[in-house]
Amino acid sequence: MLIAVDVQYAELAVVTAAVGFIDWSDSSSTLECVCRAAVMPEPYEPGAFYKRELPFLLEAVTRVERCHPIEAVVIDGHVWLREGQPGLGARLHEVLGARKAVIGVAKAAFGGGSAVPVLRGDSSRPLLVTAAGMNEHRAAELVRGMHGPHRLPTLLKRADQLARGHATPDPVKVLSAKMT
Repeated sequence: MLIAVDVQYAELAVVTAAVGFIDWSDSSSTLECVCRAAVMPEPYEPGAFYKRELPFLLEAVTRVERCHPIEAVVIDGHVWLREGQPGLGARLHEVLGARKAVIGVAKAAFGGGSAVPVLRGDSSRPLLVTAAGMNEHRAAELVRGMHGPHRLPTLLKRADQLARGHATPDPVKVLSAKMT
């Protein structure tokens, strides 16, 4: 199985979504998993983003892997920040025992980074692909071939939507909690 994962932050929660699919060109998911942790998110630290997201990505990957063997994980971010400088994806690859490929799909460049640019759809702004456990040019071709007519592939967007959709608590539950 291939999975796309994304993390979103709320005031008092961190939500991670994993979207599973069988083939790189699939248009719909075969598995969707959402993990919500009622914790205060760690502050953002430039160049050390992994400190904030890695525990949550690892939890989602572990949950999926209990039921389905995973071949590759696609993250919203960089695997390598610069040559020899690991980013979130390289650290995920390491904690997974380097047994699965991790592909990073970033929307913004990291200064001095060497990601492979991938144009999709009618967009003139490339996605930036890096990888661990797989040749990054091969990873870029796989991302280019993912389903969807827009810059962001369909199933990466689905992971983002799932995480965002669960990041905001239900206002009725919040209201009820405040009234008790």
